[in-house]
Amino acid sequence: MVFPRRATVEALEQAGTMEAVQGRSLWDDARARFFRNKAAVASLVVLAAVVIFASFGQLLTPWSNEEIDWNMLGSVAQLGAPSIENRHYFGVDETGRDLYARTVQGTRISLMVGIVGALISVIVGTAWGATAGYIGGRTDQVMMRIVDLMMSIPYMFVLILLLVVFERSILMLFIGIGLISWLDMARIARGQTLSIKNKEFVEAAQAMGVKTSTIIIRHIVPNLLGVVIVYATLLVPSMIIFESFISFLGLGVQEPSTSWGALIAAGADQMRNGTPWMLGFPLAFFVVTLFALFFLGDGLRDALDPKDR
Repeated sequence: MVFPRRATVEALEQAGTMEAVQGRSLWDDARARFFRNKAAVASLVVLAAVVIFASFGQLLTPWSNEEIDWNMLGSVAQLGAPSIENRHYFGVDETGRDLYARTVQGTRISLMVGIVGALISVIVGTAWGATAGYIGGRTDQVMMRIVDLMMSIPYMFVLILLLVVFERSILMLFIGIGLISWLDMARIARGQTLSIKNKEFVEAAQAMGVKTSTIIIRHIVPNLLGVVIVYATLLVPSMIIFESFISFLGLGVQEPSTSWGALIAAGADQMRNGTPWMLGFPLAFFVVTLFALFFLGDGLRDALDPKDR
């Protein structure tokens, strides 16, 4: 009996015109879906531009963030406006300091606060939640009751109290953020771990006698990365907002350092003097970055959602 279709396939294989079909991993599929999301890709480009501005923006101006241009102190409303000729691209503040250089520094500090806060949340929260969810029993009850107890304490009150009682510095701001920021992540990681711990690959590792710590690190945590990455991108703007609010109250970053919140507060105080650039430029960076982070988080959530695969 003759099979023309099979003969044709064999002929194509012998001619070298048929290529082997290669499968794609789940991460490849998620990456392809992410890059089809135009808003998420555009947000990624915007965030890259903001990071480049924070890293290398100081190279474009001869002024430092603390240097005073005495020629601009006569009338800030008239002389301190943005000027290419004087190399004050964003104008100057009420004391004659270059606002462009201060915006660069404020962007660095605000992004650093957001990223460090998110890293603390991811590392501590994921480890805590994965351990509690996998071990279970009394250990789980004790660990999660500690989380519930800490969540019952007003976060903003604790942070303001730490900054008032102790030195107002970036280090103390990091400590205050790190004390509380990981709690939500711990509960999310625990919930995901409870749904993973009874999977076949975990039971196989248990049957082979793999240690508990190894199972958590090599099998549980990697399967939490999708949720963790999405939550981290949504947590960064929250940390930036917290820092900006504290700095707006005058309890955050102190002079001569600055942040978006401190610059926005100073710009708001000077609006009555006819200096809109003092508020406009820092506020624009603040808003654009937050929107980009939110769109990026939505794009990652859609790309990594198992239900969409």
